[in-house]
Amino acid sequence: MSSALSTPPSTGRPANPAAPPGLTESTTSTASTTSKAPAAPTSPSAPSASSALPRATRAELESLRVVGARHPWRWVATAGVAVLLAMVVSSLVTNQRWEWSVVFQYLTWPSILSGLWGTLRLTFVAAIIGFGLGTVLALMRLSRSPLLRAVSWAYTWVFRSVPLILQLLLWYNLAYLYPSLTLGIPFGPSFAEFGTLDVINKFGAAILGLGLSQAAYSAEIVRAGILSVDQGQHEAAAALGIPRARQSTRIVLPQAMRTIVPTSVNEIIGLVKGTSVVYVLAYGELFYTVGVIYGRNQRVVPLLMVAAIWYVIITTVITVIQFYVERHYAKGAVRTLPPTPLQVARWTVLRTWARLTGRPAHPSLPPAFAVRTGNGRGHLTRTGRPSAAQPSTSQPSTARPSTARTEGGAA
Repeated sequence: MSSALSTPPSTGRPANPAAPPGLTESTTSTASTTSKAPAAPTSPSAPSASSALPRATRAELESLRVVGARHPWRWVATAGVAVLLAMVVSSLVTNQRWEWSVVFQYLTWPSILSGLWGTLRLTFVAAIIGFGLGTVLALMRLSRSPLLRAVSWAYTWVFRSVPLILQLLLWYNLAYLYPSLTLGIPFGPSFAEFGTLDVINKFGAAILGLGLSQAAYSAEIVRAGILSVDQGQHEAAAALGIPRARQSTRIVLPQAMRTIVPTSVNEIIGLVKGTSVVYVLAYGELFYTVGVIYGRNQRVVPLLMVAAIWYVIITTVITVIQFYVERHYAKGAVRTLPPTPLQVARWTVLRTWARLTGRPAHPSLPPAFAVRTGNGRGHLTRTGRPSAAQPSTSQPSTARPSTARTEGGAA
């Protein structure tokens, strides 16, 4: 009984049998005293002696200057491209044979604007026909009906095999094969009859050639976009009992648009430039109008530059529309939507201003536009907070005393 009363209270841990006599009791007592002792109040402005850096070390860290990594070949490539651009600009400005005064004179000429309207009208109508019929052909190609699949495949095969200019000429000369077009029941009575030349004029032949040819390419684009959707989406929609037509229009196609839009816009841009082939039909689109004008005044190069400028403007507008359409369909697929051109311009101005003034950049800047500013003592991030190059003045946590090791060196 007396030996039991003289035994110190247990700490809940078995004593280390390898420790010498008396070590366990003293260590346990020390650890208990350490855990029960109240923590001394610390001041943020006065760090403890064990955690504070020596003044000499802190002075050396503050005097360090952060230098970015050097990229000499990047500067060489930049200088080379800048020299080439300067040569091109100098040639465009100093060479009088470009006749820029004539270019700007004809840029808004009424005949040129009329041809521009003809190009836009051809592009718009042919794109609607091409992508509308192409979507139908893509769904036919994915159908379970062998006949629908065969018809879709044959259409795509034929219209992708024949050159566009040849299709335009064939449609324009369709009256040679069929002087009149009838509307009625096959092998039965006809309800209406039209003259082929009255229906398929220059504009009609151009629309048929451009639209039907574009449908063959659009069908493959839409089909590839539908096949890019995960099969689990189809299975989930079928498990919910959604009809196949509604699956295609409400579930599959909206997700497939992320893949369809970029390639489709490329096709539309190609269609804009492809309207220049319609000059073989003597239709008044942009390229044909330019050719007629320079055939009269012999200003070939200035008039060709007029057409080139308008084609660049049309392509630029379509590209901007493509960006916003892609951004719309990217919702729910990416964590952060891509910035708009206006946002990029605003962030560039803020970053440039921060670099010129040496002040921290605006907090709204994304990480990609982070600014490194400073006065020779390290650098600041975009939010103005000290980076890893500056010593931290925060109070570190107090380490446990070494006397708390009681079990085979384990803490």
